[in-house]
Amino acid sequence: MIQKSKEFLSIEKVFKNIQKEIIQAFTYIDDKSNLNTTSWKYKHGGGGKSCEISDGDIIEKGMVNYSSIKGKVLPNSALAKKNKGDIKSFFATGVSVVIHPNNPFVPCSHLNVRYFETDKKDKWWFGGGYDLTPYFVFKDDIKLWHDNTKKTCDNYDKRFYGNFSKQCDEYFYIEHRKEKRGVGGIFYDNLNKNDKEFYKNFSRDVAFTYLDSYLNIIKRRNKKKYSKAHKEFQHIRRGRYVEFNLLYDRGTIFGLQSGGRPESILMSMPPNVVWKNKLDSKIQQFEKKLKKYL
Repeated sequence: MIQKSKEFLSIEKVFKNIQKEIIQAFTYIDDKSNLNTTSWKYKHGGGGKSCEISDGDIIEKGMVNYSSIKGKVLPNSALAKKNKGDIKSFFATGVSVVIHPNNPFVPCSHLNVRYFETDKKDKWWFGGGYDLTPYFVFKDDIKLWHDNTKKTCDNYDKRFYGNFSKQCDEYFYIEHRKEKRGVGGIFYDNLNKNDKEFYKNFSRDVAFTYLDSYLNIIKRRNKKKYSKAHKEFQHIRRGRYVEFNLLYDRGTIFGLQSGGRPESILMSMPPNVVWKNKLDSKIQQFEKKLKKYL
C-alpha cells in the first residue's frame, strides 16, 4: 500500500479548511438551522466528516462533507480511460456540498473538489466543479454565477472557463429527460498537466468562488414571497435532481462502488420530492419558462 505524499497531506489540510469555512458561512447566514456532524471511518483506511444542515429559515436541507480514504482497487467510476488497467492502490480526498433551500426562488447548488493519488507516481489528478439548479430563473443571478466563475478560471488559464463550462453542460445532462439539470457552472476532471500546487490552489479558489456567488444569490432571493404552487414546482423539479444523482452522477456511483458510508453519500438528496403524472396549467407555465434556460 502506498503512503500519503507530502502533497496529499497538504491537499487534505486545504480541503478540511474548505469544509470548515463553508459550514461556518452557511450556519452564520442561517442561524436557525440544525447542524448534525458525524465522523466515520472507511473499511480500508481513512474516513471523513459528514455534516448535515437542516430545518433552517434558509436551508431546508444541505450537506457539507469531507472525506479522505485509501483503498486497493479504484472503482471504474473514478478512472479516466487513460488510467485504466494497472492501478493497484489509491488515496482519494474531497469535499462535496449540496444545498436545498426552503424558498423556491433560491436555486439549489452543488460543489465538489477532489484529488486522487495512486501507486503510480505519474497517475494523480484533480477534479471538481459546481453548478446551479434554479426552479425560477433570474438572469442577473446567472450572470453573476458565470462572471465570477470566468474570472476565477481566467486567473489560472484562459482556456479553463470555456472548456469547463462546456463540460459542465455535457455532464449535468439528464439523458432520459433530454434536458440539462441546471444553468451550468464548471466541471473538470483528470487535471495533472501542471504541478499539484497549481491545482490545489485552483481547487481552493473554485470552492470559495462557489461560496461567494451562492451566498450573494441567497441574499437576493431569500425574502421573496412564494405560493403553494411555487413550492409544489420546486418539489417536482427536485425529482430531476434525484434522477440525475442516482442514475448518472459519478460521485454517487464512486461512493457506493467503493463501499463508502451510504448515509453520507445519499445525504445530498432533497428532503421532499414529488413525481406527478399530470401537471396542472400553473405548473406547466412554470416549467415552460424554466426550460427556456435548460
